[in-house]
Amino acid sequence: MRGIPRILISALAAGALSTALVACSSADPEDDTATTSGEEETTEEPTEADDGAAMGDVELSTADSSLGEVIVDGAGLTAYYFSNDVPDSGVSACEGECLVNWPPITSETETPVVEGVSAEVGTIPAADGSFQVTVDGRPIYLFVGDAAPGDVNGQAVQDVWWVIAPDGTEIRD
Repeated sequence: MRGIPRILISALAAGALSTALVACSSADPEDDTATTSGEEETTEEPTEADDGAAMGDVELSTADSSLGEVIVDGAGLTAYYFSNDVPDSGVSACEGECLVNWPPITSETETPVVEGVSAEVGTIPAADGSFQVTVDGRPIYLFVGDAAPGDVNGQAVQDVWWVIAPDGTEIRD
């Protein structure tokens, strides 16, 4: 009789652990719509047209900052224009050491998932085989000096790096 409760407890604990591991592996930490305990989780296969949005893979959106509403990447980090880039040229002027400090915002597809950006969003080929995201034909970048969402530490660096408004204009404050 003494072994039965211990076996039952072990089986229940193993089942709970298995359930917790499955829930953790399928939840997106960026997705604030994840289910909480007691809610039934449903899984839907995304269609071709909405696969990124359905999976929470938004690559560009907008957020508030000390400079107003700005374009941010999927992690909420501020996007920047480089004044040396030529709009609609299909190439980035940032190379070598520039890319160390100003990594491009990239997408795995030619059609990034976008929310809240009214400017035209596209891509150009990136050196690593992915696609560098463009806004109004201009490549966009992150700044390594921005550690958290809302940071705008790259604003006006060397008078050539500019935060981007949702309509695609440079913010020059």
